[in-house]
Amino acid sequence: MKRSDLEHIIRAAGAIANDSEIVVVGSQSVLGEFPEAPMELLRSVEADIYPHHRPELADLIDGTIGEGSPFHHTFGYYGQGVGTDTAVLPTGWKRRVVRVLNSNTAGICGLCLEVHDLAISKYIAGRDKDREFTRCLAARGMTRRAELLRRLADTVLAPELARLVAGRIDADFKA
Repeated sequence: MKRSDLEHIIRAAGAIANDSEIVVVGSQSVLGEFPEAPMELLRSVEADIYPHHRPELADLIDGTIGEGSPFHHTFGYYGQGVGTDTAVLPTGWKRRVVRVLNSNTAGICGLCLEVHDLAISKYIAGRDKDREFTRCLAARGMTRRAELLRRLADTVLAPELARLVAGRIDADFKA
């Protein structure tokens, strides 16, 4: 996915939900802060999104521009409508979102996760693809260990999971 693809998804989702702001919580939210992100971070053809003011319409978005839709078949990428609790995020993440608003979004603002908040959600999910994603962020200098540990401390998690996530962060920053 390219930044212009994400902007297209934001524009379409905003029109479908009649919402001026679309929250982007999945891996492709990296395109907010890093419009020219490395290709290894852009393998996904989906953007996990929900309407900020009308999150109950995420299913409508998913049915309209989601996987297998005419939108997906036409453009080769899609918007997956998700719930507001899909990503576990640090306290204060909403204050740090990266706004994507330009002529390509047609007045609809994409609210993309700041990269450290995004990384925390990926460390918590812990799937193989999430671990590859966080390793790439660390290797490319796009995240900082100390900031990740601060964000982890601001995330409500069971102590065992917090220790596991801290170990994953440390492993990504070992030379």
